[in-house]
Amino acid sequence: MSTTAQLKNVYAEQIAPALMKQFNYSSPMQIPVLEKIVVNQGLGMATADKKVIEVAMKEIATITGQKPVATKSKKDISNFRLRKQMPIGVMVTLRRERMYEFLEKLIRVSLPRIRDFKGIESKFDGRGNYTLGITEQIVFPEINIDQVDKITGMNITFVTSAKTDEEGYALLKAFGLPFKDAKK
Repeated sequence: MSTTAQLKNVYAEQIAPALMKQFNYSSPMQIPVLEKIVVNQGLGMATADKKVIEVAMKEIATITGQKPVATKSKKDISNFRLRKQMPIGVMVTLRRERMYEFLEKLIRVSLPRIRDFKGIESKFDGRGNYTLGITEQIVFPEINIDQVDKITGMNITFVTSAKTDEEGYALLKAFGLPFKDAKK
């Protein structure tokens, strides 16, 4: 089954030529690309209950189609009852086909399911990368609401090869991310 994700074809045929023209690149290698998407879920309550990590890993694997890894604490923090190397979150890095499939599902299905959705903020990190925070994992259609014990949020980071925020914004806007306002 070697079907290419639809957004990958759209990038090659429409987005890349449009960005080349918009930013007057001299070489096609200068055109920004989406390198990876990182889905991260911090679970501070995992210090008290070990099953939280297992449930989160199962949910993230269902959402992304890829097995996540548990992120571990780097040092002891006694106020939070945290020991070094305790699992406190889960993350998965998506690349290539899975990345485009996840992006397509996020844009077309999951974001429109957010209650009172008016678009996403357009705050970039200064290097063309963007992080989107989702407050409820139940916006993804793969999650069965009846089996959810606790509503948890997640961060989705879009890592691009863009050198500036303006280029990163143009790339993600062309992919179809529904930004609220125009980039200043």
